[in-house]
Amino acid sequence: MSKKSIAIIFGGKSSEHEVSCVSVVTVIENIDTDAYNLVLIGITKEGKWLKVDSAKQITSGEWYNSKESAILSPDSSHKGILIIKDNKVEKVAVDVIFPVLHGLNGEDGTIQGLFELSGIPYVGCGVLSSSISMDKLYTKIVVDTLDIRQAKYVAVLKSDMKNIDEVTKRVEESLDYPVFVKPSNAGSSQGVSKAHNREELVVGLQEAMKHDRKVLVEETIVGREIECAILGGNEPKASGVGEILAAADFYDYEAKYHNAESKTVLSPDLPKEVEDKIRKSAVNIFKAVDGYGLSRVDFFVENGTNDVVFNEINTLPGFTGISMYPMLWEAKGISKKTLIEKIIQSAYSRKGE
Repeated sequence: MSKKSIAIIFGGKSSEHEVSCVSVVTVIENIDTDAYNLVLIGITKEGKWLKVDSAKQITSGEWYNSKESAILSPDSSHKGILIIKDNKVEKVAVDVIFPVLHGLNGEDGTIQGLFELSGIPYVGCGVLSSSISMDKLYTKIVVDTLDIRQAKYVAVLKSDMKNIDEVTKRVEESLDYPVFVKPSNAGSSQGVSKAHNREELVVGLQEAMKHDRKVLVEETIVGREIECAILGGNEPKASGVGEILAAADFYDYEAKYHNAESKTVLSPDLPKEVEDKIRKSAVNIFKAVDGYGLSRVDFFVENGTNDVVFNEINTLPGFTGISMYPMLWEAKGISKKTLIEKIIQSAYSRKGE
């Protein structure tokens, strides 16, 4: 059987660029190269697309110096990547695309639209589910239609910041301190802060507005942070659950990627009915946002009540050494190699191939 060609796209312009560069190495190392020819495409923080030769170049950072530009053709008759070097163009045929991208322009439906135009099967959620899930405000609007509890919230637009007193009054009338301040569109907890008073709320809003024009202010849920992985297309399955033990006050970017005291626990001690509710809720949320392929759904289990509270959904979860998504499936006996092959195969199922 002849090899298929898979384009693996990583990097990107988002604040999660570095996380993507770590995730993609795990993916590359666990793809069956007897079955696939790899076409590696890195997107710089400036948005330049470059052809990359190896995982080693990614790890060293050498890929930024590539002299070969790459363009994913939106012409569906091409079904491939255009490689440009020394003013010469070479067309490389592609059978399937695996985006290992997080955040802005990678997980928000924009690049998925380009994939749709290209006519090439691709891994992960489509345009609608990616854009809804990336936007925390619209995710909440969708989940409001389900019988699933989520944190109470107040939405703040950038235009509202002209009258900061009105904003703080609206928040304080609806929520008690401390509150969490989150950009509506951002990942890896970038721009997220915890405000214990009005002064911290204003600072938090100003910081969050650097990342998005829409910001959520949420009530604080005091509880355990639990995550669940989803895999599959038309009949998605939920993994077991894992727990995050954050070294910081909350699981922010620094705690996730730079604090060795943060830990993940597989098969945490939870009542069976609570774990079952998390797994069922994760699948229902995935379906409600029209998810496809893979996602990680995050919850709180509230202290004192054991209530399950939805937090957020990530449609392109990380594949770093500390990422919960692959670890949860490994705990179910699915190796990274098998998991990645299943994810790739789901791309063909979407197109009915």
